[in-house]
Amino acid sequence: MKFPGSVLASVFLFVAETTAALYLSSTYRSGGDGMWQALTLLFSLLPCALVQLTLLFVHRDFSRDRPLVLLLHLLQLGPLFRCFEVFCIYCQSSHIEEPYVSITKKRQMPKNGLSEEIEKEVGQAEGKLFTHRSAFSRASVIQAFLGSAPQLTLQLYISALQQDVTIGRCLFMVLSLLSIVYGALRCNILAIKIKYDEYDVKVKPLAYVCIFLWRSFEIATRVIVLVLFTSVLKTWVVIDILINFLTFLFYPWILFWCSGSPFPENIEKALSRVGTTIVLCFLTLLYAGINMFCWSAVQLKINNPDLISKSQNWYQLLVYYMLRFIENAFLLLMWYLYKTDIYMYVCAPLLILQLLIGYCTAILFMIVFYQFFHPCKKLFSSSVSESFQEWLKCACCDCRRRKSSESAEKTDLRSPADREETPSSSKISSMPSQILNADELFSA
Repeated sequence: MKFPGSVLASVFLFVAETTAALYLSSTYRSGGDGMWQALTLLFSLLPCALVQLTLLFVHRDFSRDRPLVLLLHLLQLGPLFRCFEVFCIYCQSSHIEEPYVSITKKRQMPKNGLSEEIEKEVGQAEGKLFTHRSAFSRASVIQAFLGSAPQLTLQLYISALQQDVTIGRCLFMVLSLLSIVYGALRCNILAIKIKYDEYDVKVKPLAYVCIFLWRSFEIATRVIVLVLFTSVLKTWVVIDILINFLTFLFYPWILFWCSGSPFPENIEKALSRVGTTIVLCFLTLLYAGINMFCWSAVQLKINNPDLISKSQNWYQLLVYYMLRFIENAFLLLMWYLYKTDIYMYVCAPLLILQLLIGYCTAILFMIVFYQFFHPCKKLFSSSVSESFQEWLKCACCDCRRRKSSESAEKTDLRSPADREETPSSSKISSMPSQILNADELFSA
């Protein structure tokens, strides 16, 4: 049975980040910074409550008679209790032989164009561990993008204004960054396992390393760009955030309304129509929060029973990173034009170049992952490089058509006098034949 290391990592980041947030808020209170204290507590306690609700929802404890578990979650101790329960199950599984097992069928990755179906016995203990891993993976994503991401942005902004980074704040920002990167990594793995649910997916260590580097560069550069822009243009950053957030928040609903599909009723049997609507709104909220900082790796599709699109659309990925790169470059340009004296000792052109190169490095690691280390790359209809080549061919063809149409318009827009002065091709072609006929007559 696989060691539950992902559960241990999720609980460690949850406890460490919450403890650091409480300590840092106490230092803000002693320093008289009431606003920073309130925002730090808000971005720490709100995701804690959402994590408790997520664990209760995945384990379906709302409909079960477990008052002690509900009390522990109310006291924000739910993740610790779940982690203890996970390791109890893991330790007892090697000593107790289970009388009942279920059989699952998975298809292996195709080899030489052939894919075999394999059967695997899953005991009750392994099934419970799978549920716990799934619950903690979702909780890590929620904590990362609804808590750690705005928390990291806030603490970096405070450091830029105060021109000082204390040891406690530095440690807190490192923990927040690790939490976001880990949440993005879990989001990638969840997307792969949901999209290819019928296959036996095995992620190699190099794939984890590649995803970690990709997400680290992407999220770090994005947060720094937002902080730099916020420090000089506070009003305009609100507009930028609202445009980004509302676009990704309503985009899945617009696609759902345009499709004309009925309202989904099969998300959870125990949920009413109101409960289903709340769950879908929360999912779109999380989807918007993820795409604010990085590529979500999934496309939310409300009219799909799995709630995500299982097709691999490279063009959406390309458009997202192109627009995000342009937006980051524009925000850095605005910061450069309106920067204040607090950046007097910062080499602005070098910093802009480093951030843009860092974002390009993230895109490079992303391409390397999808091209070489994706566990299901054999199932792709086309690779990243092939799709990029097709896109370049289409772009080149469009450029040629535009040039040909512009040249045709120029010839049509010439004045009638220019047309009369320019001899026609038929006249020019007939002149040599007439000269040749005259020479033949004289020679005769």
